[in-house]
Amino acid sequence: MSSTPHLPWPELPTSEWRETYATLHLWTQIIGKIRTARTPWLNHSWHVVLYVTARGLTTSPIPDGTRSFQIDFDLIDHDLRISTSDGETRRFALAGQSIASFYAAVMAALAELGIDIVIDEMPSELPEPIRFSLDTKHASYDPDAVRRFLQILVNVDRVFKQFRTGFLGKASPVHFFWGSFDLAATRFSGRRAPRHPGGVPNLSDAVVCEAYSHEVISAGFWPGGGDVKGAAFYAYAAPEPPGFAEQKVQPAAAFYHPQIKEFLLMYDDVRRSASPREALLSFLQSTYDAGATLGHWDRKELERL
Repeated sequence: MSSTPHLPWPELPTSEWRETYATLHLWTQIIGKIRTARTPWLNHSWHVVLYVTARGLTTSPIPDGTRSFQIDFDLIDHDLRISTSDGETRRFALAGQSIASFYAAVMAALAELGIDIVIDEMPSELPEPIRFSLDTKHASYDPDAVRRFLQILVNVDRVFKQFRTGFLGKASPVHFFWGSFDLAATRFSGRRAPRHPGGVPNLSDAVVCEAYSHEVISAGFWPGGGDVKGAAFYAYAAPEPPGFAEQKVQPAAAFYHPQIKEFLLMYDDVRRSASPREALLSFLQSTYDAGATLGHWDRKELERL
């Protein structure tokens, strides 16, 4: 795999970094669960997320008595850093770590810093989960692939934040969900939604029902998996209004996936376009337009003219 960090929208075929992707996903779950254990609950599970930085992913400050601590994935220097508000730091390299050794190193570093914390060791939203402390199966780390993944996240975060500025109603931050390993941004109509039926694999019905307690139109970026054979942008409305699936959205390469009930735009189609930024913005805007119009959202009140 050639090194291409200088490319603004780099190539990153899922097949070429599948094992590293799986390992990184599980590492983010460990760190995300630490944040969840100590951060006050916030609607729609916004308190559990990570955020994109110029160098990777961060928890942002986590309360710890009268001080705070923060955990950062530095995907340029390829290490994990734990910092406290009273000036202490611990760090270790990501390469060469299995899930079990990473988990042990994180917990040891937290203990050295006087941070006593216990998390649920079972991965979330994944089939056939293995306890973090027992998982020596996942131990791959390709620094080049991770660096390119970071470049994609930085690009997408920037475009999503630009798109977010056009909405005056309730909207999520642009944030990274470690359970599903996607970067997402969600808009709300302000109206309550019918109770979600639940049934999302490996995710509590209580979490799902609260997440979709109000009408939403959501968009995100996901590295792919299952029926989706590559990295993709997605957009959906919940509840989905009649006729949504038949709408023509932009750009022309976008399509509706009937099994997952979302519009998809493959990352490679964005990357290869004349203007990736404009291609992505057109997807975000056209899918939102379709959902908001068919869902009878009060667009004059919710949008910045």
